[in-house]
Formats: sequence, C-alpha cells, structure tokens
Amino acid sequence: MISKNQLKLIQALEQKKQRKKLGLFLVQGEKNVAELFNSTFIIKQLFATAPYINKNNSLLGEKGLVSVTVEATEEELKKAGTLVSNNSVVAVVQCQPAELPEIAANELVLVLDQVGDPGNLGTIIRVADWYGIEHIVCSPDCADFYNPKVIAATMGSFARVKISHTELPAYLMQQKKPIYGAFLEGDNIHKTALTQSAVIVMGSESHGISSEVAKFITDKITIPSFGKAESLNVAMATGIILDNFKR
Repeated sequence: MISKNQLKLIQALEQKKQRKKLGLFLVQGEKNVAELFNSTFIIKQLFATAPYINKNNSLLGEKGLVSVTVEATEEELKKAGTLVSNNSVVAVVQCQPAELPEIAANELVLVLDQVGDPGNLGTIIRVADWYGIEHIVCSPDCADFYNPKVIAATMGSFARVKISHTELPAYLMQQKKPIYGAFLEGDNIHKTALTQSAVIVMGSESHGISSEVAKFITDKITIPSFGKAESLNVAMATGIILDNFKR
C-alpha cells in the first residue's frame, strides 16, 4: 500500500520545482521502468502491483530492489501517476546530471533551442536514440528532461541519450566543428555536402532558431517542400535531418 507521505512525494515530482529541489523524478509504466534496469540511473523507490512483482521477482532481487519495492493496487498507481495507461509500476529515480559533450570524430551532437513542448522533446530523444545520437544539448527554456511527459514520450530512450541544459551561445562559441541549423531559407539538405562530425541545431516550431544562437550557425539547411503544408513538426523535421546526415 502506498502511504500518504509516499503519495505526496510522487505527486510532488510532477512539478519541476520539486524535482529540482529533491533531485528525483518519476518513471512510469513497465516499458520505461524496464529500461532503468540496464542503465546507470539509481532507483530510490519502486511502487508496483503484485502481478508485476511476482513476474519480476528474480530481477528485483538481482538488482537489489526488493527492499525499496512497495506493493500497490492498480487504483493506487493510477491515482499516484500522471499517465492514464500506467497500471503496473512507478519508479522514483535519482536525477543524473549530464556534462556537456565533447564532440568526438564522426559524432553528431544535437542542439535544441527553445523546444518547450514535452511531447516534442521526448519524441526527439527517441528519434536521436534511433539514429545513434548520444548527446542532446538544450537551451534553458527547453522542456525539462525529467518532466513525466518527456520521459513517457521517449519510450525508454531517456536511459541511453544524455541531456544537458545550458546557455547555447556560450556552448556553440567553443565548437570547432561545423554547426548546421534548420532554417526555412536554408540550403536544400538533399543537395548539401554534410559532414559526419557536426553540431545540428533545431529551433522551436513557433519561433525557429533564436537570433542569439543563429549567429553561430555556419551552415543553414532546410528540408525541401513538395506540397502545401506551412511547416513540419520539430520532432519529424529532426528525424528527416538526422536521416540525411546518416545516409
């Protein structure tokens, strides 16, 4: 049974202020929690149904989680969590600060400027994982990586892609690799010679790349349109651009 104090903690972690204060975040659902077991994240508490505990009893013992696992009903978990579909497990996990990445040879680093929608950020993390991108650098006004909606949208990729939040001009100023930026007026990406080691900057759908960040872009690129849509979702555009770089 989830105690009142435990329920209070879980619900507090829905707020960015409390996540930052406590250094904890939520991972919900069997798929996402399973990714934790093979990651470097530290699980502080696990709330799960009896069927889940019985099914994963050996694994919980192997990972040393039996003592921090609390049995709960589906109703309790639905009341505690933020996901309607979550009916088996909720984990309280220790936040893991990520250092700003050094760009190695043949490595791409994704930079996000003002991407504030949690669903978009989570989907971008999932897309980055698909294309083997290990680091994403976000501006301070991007959605919080530890937002439950971000974690859910990653479908487990949060455990493999490192996320840093920092002032982008200062970070980009230090880079010696080409810095590509997505602009409507950029060069056709299909006809652009792309390097295998670079920084790729994506801006928000509503504002694009900010003027402060645009100063550091060395190569402006765009995805050519063949229809009448005004724009692309930023997560979809990120996938198309990464695909071109990986070809």
